[in-house]
Amino acid sequence: MTCVNGDQETAKIVSWMKEKVAGAGAKGVVVGLSGGIDSSVVAAISKKAFPESVVGIIMPCCSNPTDAEHGQLVAATFNIPTYTVDLTETFFSLHQSIISVTQKEANQLTVANMKPRLRMTTLYYFAGLFNYLVAGTGNKSEIETGYYTKYGDGGVDMEPIGHLLKTEVRVLAEYLEVPMDIIHKQPTAGLWEAQTDEQEMGISYAELDCCLKEGEGSEKVKSRVKEMQRISEHKRHMPPVPSWKVTE
Repeated sequence: MTCVNGDQETAKIVSWMKEKVAGAGAKGVVVGLSGGIDSSVVAAISKKAFPESVVGIIMPCCSNPTDAEHGQLVAATFNIPTYTVDLTETFFSLHQSIISVTQKEANQLTVANMKPRLRMTTLYYFAGLFNYLVAGTGNKSEIETGYYTKYGDGGVDMEPIGHLLKTEVRVLAEYLEVPMDIIHKQPTAGLWEAQTDEQEMGISYAELDCCLKEGEGSEKVKSRVKEMQRISEHKRHMPPVPSWKVTE
């Protein structure tokens, strides 16, 4: 099992989050509760960092009902005040408005990525409402390979578990006593029905993490990881700006 000292790691993240929030002149954090292990871990740590200043947002959008149920379970487990904003009709309305203009349907991923971008907008509404920062739920495995939606779940103010591989997040989840049903569920971004992370990536998280941490794996795995890193490089930087000076 991956070695993570739950007590020490949690304390470090709590301290780091407090520093970031104070530095921004904010009062707490808002977390999107997807019902997955990553958001559950961030929610649990956020509650420790800001006992009275954390709010969870559940945002179903053509989603599996179990995801919202698990989001509510996390909120109840860690006593986190929560709002539910159903984005299903908003998603369909925006999608149809675009199609009515273009008369053309985009590919599945482009359409699906509208969902996390609507969620990002919703999280920032609540952040502005309470003067909170948006705590992201991305882990190192996802960030290193670009397995997230740019300006969607990647549109946040901080990534508290962005230094932890997926396998390390699981260890921390057990320490924090995240419900076991969530720890053992198949990771999914919920972009479309029956979609899973590992199926979409073409490799398992165990293979991915081993490659990222130890540089080990089959040639197929190494090649896939390298390609994911290459095509997602733009996601890990601010938008480029011309570097030359303006001449008069």
